[in-house]
Amino acid sequence: MRIVPLSSVPHHASQITDWLWQAFGAGTTREFYHSIVSSSLNGADLPVTFVALDKRDTPLGTIGFWRCDLISRQDLWPWAAALYVEPAARGQGVSEALQQHVVAFARERGHQQIWLWSTFAGYYERFGWEFTGEALEFPDQRVRVYMQALKPDTASAGQ
Repeated sequence: MRIVPLSSVPHHASQITDWLWQAFGAGTTREFYHSIVSSSLNGADLPVTFVALDKRDTPLGTIGFWRCDLISRQDLWPWAAALYVEPAARGQGVSEALQQHVVAFARERGHQQIWLWSTFAGYYERFGWEFTGEALEFPDQRVRVYMQALKPDTASAGQ
């Protein structure tokens, strides 16, 4: 498995859009998710969409590195967002690899922490995320906010 920016494999953008819309799109249109994915293809620093690919270049999952993923907490950034793993690839370490990749990406850019939110407990804690409290997802859904402190990568600091 390899993890690359979607901008290096833009032919997978439609698949990523469909995944995000199907997983997170209750009450929204596919066009909304198309807009999110398309904005990660324009070469800007944010947002960045990462894709996990198998050896045949088939997408296994995705995660985003976003400026804002929770409107009620615009004071927090950056965010690990829209983590999705294809059902057939679940249980194979894809989620953990995607999380590790976006955390390393944030660390390499000098961020001191990275955030995510979830509607459930007991999953992200296993991967080093610390529950910091609750917040509201628009318009009134209570969600759990997590943070991971980013220590400098001492293995590559001397290189």
